[in-house]
Amino acid sequence: MIKLQSIDQIQDEIIEEFEEFSDWEEKYSYLIEQGVELPKIDANCKVKDNLVMGCQSQVWLIPDYDKKNQVMLFKADSDSMIVKGLISLLLRMYSEQKPEDILSTELYVFEQIGLKGHLSPSRANGLSAMIRDIKKFSFAFNNNSNN
Repeated sequence: MIKLQSIDQIQDEIIEEFEEFSDWEEKYSYLIEQGVELPKIDANCKVKDNLVMGCQSQVWLIPDYDKKNQVMLFKADSDSMIVKGLISLLLRMYSEQKPEDILSTELYVFEQIGLKGHLSPSRANGLSAMIRDIKKFSFAFNNNSNN
């Protein structure tokens, strides 16, 4: 099942959702809530090979490629509730999207909702590392699918 929304449409949707909250306590609660709703991954996927390097928390990212629909699929988990919330937003934007769209779309959502300014430097680095790995996997699958 291919998403009918573009990454930009999903970013705009997330921005609208965060605009409903008046302060950062509410926004963090919403972010944590999103993480709680993240589907669990199998314990056997929580291995070193799936760890995102550069995150203070443990983050496991499992990429896959749906050849039929030509879209990326991602599963992820973390031992931190805030990071799980960040992951849930990333998966919402990137899972079921074409690799070339993932690679060509600029992320503006975190700037627009003001999250970048409210993350600790280590969490901001972790967010960048997760995005880097998602793009790295998308690049690899994009190159393989074009061969």
